Amino acid sequence: MSNITLAGSGLLSSTCVPNIFIDKYMTAANGEFVKIYLYLLRCMSQNRQACTISELADIFEHTEKDVLRALTYWEKMQLLHLEYNASHEVSGIALNLPEHAAAPCIGQEENTDKGSARPIHTPEDACAYTLEQMEHFQKDEAVQEVLFITENYLGRTLNPTDIRTILYWYDGLHFSADLIEYLIEICISNGHTSFRYMEKIALSWAETGITSVEDAKREHNMHQKDVYAVMKAFGISGRNLIASELKTIQKWTGSYALSMDLIKEACRRTIQSTGKPSFEYADTILTSWHRNNVHSLNDIVKLDTAHQKSRAAAKSKDTAQRSSGSRFNNFPQRTYNYDQLEQQLLNSNCSASG
Repeated sequence: MSNITLAGSGLLSSTCVPNIFIDKYMTAANGEFVKIYLYLLRCMSQNRQACTISELADIFEHTEKDVLRALTYWEKMQLLHLEYNASHEVSGIALNLPEHAAAPCIGQEENTDKGSARPIHTPEDACAYTLEQMEHFQKDEAVQEVLFITENYLGRTLNPTDIRTILYWYDGLHFSADLIEYLIEICISNGHTSFRYMEKIALSWAETGITSVEDAKREHNMHQKDVYAVMKAFGISGRNLIASELKTIQKWTGSYALSMDLIKEACRRTIQSTGKPSFEYADTILTSWHRNNVHSLNDIVKLDTAHQKSRAAAKSKDTAQRSSGSRFNNFPQRTYNYDQLEQQLLNSNCSASG
């Protein structure tokens, strides 16, 4: 991942946030996007001229795709300009905060019928639903039912951000009311009440083409099957996996696209090496395999063989160096009886004096 150069007019000695950003941009934006923009302002105030997408992702514990979504959103709001290199990677960010610019609103056509409004295609655009649009959508009986059911599941009143997120699933991702209800149901039943978590699941479903409850159930069952397989391989019983462990499994099967055979083998090696189930240790193994393009058990054998040959060569080289360094000692060593030598020396002295 290439470095990104930062450019802006008027570098600040302190991090100042103009009121126009708070009044016209921040209130309608996703909170995570706001954090990233504020961090960029901070970088500019420190006269820091370079960073990477992966660095920003690590700082905020996001994926690189999440960071890119945030940058794209702020570019649409005309608060920054992105530059790209020949590899189509972001190579420059020019911050710009026009004093009198108005944040562009999405779908503010006079005719606010659902079919005529410009469709929302990205999660950051969901933040730009106006109050008028929200009121219009909430007149839809299907939306009313989803909002009512969600509030009952959560046991609280939904805030505007929550409602915008649900409207995005309904209008932007074209999820049916039944599919949204199922999404919220399975998330809450598994202890995940965060809308940020639900949004990630929704985007995952949209990316994999899930459009019905049946599709979602099939995908959910497959995920549960993977979870149970890992628990069995680790010998875990009597407890549920925590969120970080489930997220790690999702990374193995999703981002890394590793087969369950490879995951089970990593679990086996983890138990063999540590004597206990350790997701961190197994993740180290699987990350290494992923970087080395391991796709099957045969690939592991090849990788292990290459590693053993490398270790053997290093050991042989070390042995040769040790042998070379001690060649002056390669002769029979004599042993001496110092008491006997001392007695011989005394006898010799006495003979000489006599």
